[in-house]
Amino acid sequence: MVSISVTATLGGGSGSGSIYQTNSNNSYILTNNHVIEAAVAGGTINVELNNGDVVPATIVGRDPAYDLAVLQIKRGNMPAINFGDSTSLSIGDPVVAFGSPLGLSGTVTSGIVSAINRPVTTGGSATSESSYINAVQTDAAINPGNSGGPLVDGAGRIIGINSAIASLGSGGTAGSIGLGFSIPFNQAKRVVDEIIDTGKSTRPFLGINFDTNYAGTGARILRVVDGEAAAKARIPNGSVIREIDGKKISDLITAIVRIRSYAPGDTIKIKVDLPSGGSQIFEVTLGKQDSI
Repeated sequence: MVSISVTATLGGGSGSGSIYQTNSNNSYILTNNHVIEAAVAGGTINVELNNGDVVPATIVGRDPAYDLAVLQIKRGNMPAINFGDSTSLSIGDPVVAFGSPLGLSGTVTSGIVSAINRPVTTGGSATSESSYINAVQTDAAINPGNSGGPLVDGAGRIIGINSAIASLGSGGTAGSIGLGFSIPFNQAKRVVDEIIDTGKSTRPFLGINFDTNYAGTGARILRVVDGEAAAKARIPNGSVIREIDGKKISDLITAIVRIRSYAPGDTIKIKVDLPSGGSQIFEVTLGKQDSI
């Protein structure tokens, strides 16, 4: 685990990360995009190691859609974190969050998995894309500065990347109330491996525009994009998505989160209410789209 400090003309900040991969010359660090985003347009990123050394870092690549980023430091043969399996998690499993909340490096908090597959959206502004997370929810205390740090299982294997909290306050009064959200590691691993290999990542693409004014249950398709996955499966305009691979879809955010939890090329089953009446299940092979 490492601490991350960002200084930039657009504002600084701090966060956490973990050593994901290492070789004899370099090490790659996994963190959140929102931790380092201010430095994209110009700034410096420094990483503090467990022994107190502070080394400069560069951005290898990032994916705002998943709130993930990869940094590189010129320091090799570092101890990398052990990988876990976020798909094997059950509610009630013990977990530990590592990070640097409020600048207190090397802080550890413990708790349990409170929920899985929790649809969460974060960010979204004139300069930042919204991130949609199919989150692992935990009651382990997560506070500002924990972002990007690992959530590990009882054996110390990473199963999530701490990314967001629900809070009763704002600004300086915001803090943990036992509602923390982490990006599932198995989902993050695909994105991070692509960034390390190519400098960028991809996301699954269904090829639809949602009706943002729809207030009913489910997610209504306003338009199907010609030539893309939904069109190839012959899903009609005006359909309302009710289930994806058997999981209920309550609203637009849930639909986006569920779709983004897959990889490009995956085949999924989408149950819709048809505009002509009745329902139908469509088998769709997801397309691919560059994230940024």
